[in-house]
Amino acid sequence: MEEQTQEVELPKSLEELKRHIKTKNLVFGTERTLKLIRHGRLVKIFLSSNTPKDIAADCEHYAKLGSVDVVKLELTNEDLGTFCKKTFATSVIGLMK
Repeated sequence: MEEQTQEVELPKSLEELKRHIKTKNLVFGTERTLKLIRHGRLVKIFLSSNTPKDIAADCEHYAKLGSVDVVKLELTNEDLGTFCKKTFATSVIGLMK
C-alpha cells in the first residue's frame, strides 16, 4: 500500500515569508520592527492572528506613516515562530529593504 503525500498550498503571504527566511532580511519583535519603520528601513510587516490590539494598532499607524505594507497572517504567534524556525513565539516580523 503506497502512501500518498499531498502538498498543501501555502497562502501567498506565507510563501513570501518562507522565501525571505533564508535571506536573513527579517526582523523579529515589536520594538525592533517599530524602530526600523521609523527609520524607513522596512518594506513590509507581518502580524500574527493573535497580536495584541495595542501592538497591532501601533504597527499599523507607523506603517501608514512610512508607506509600509501590513500583512495579517492566519497563524498564531506560536505557529509563526515555528514556521520561521525559531524556538520562540513572535507576533511581529518586519521585512527589510
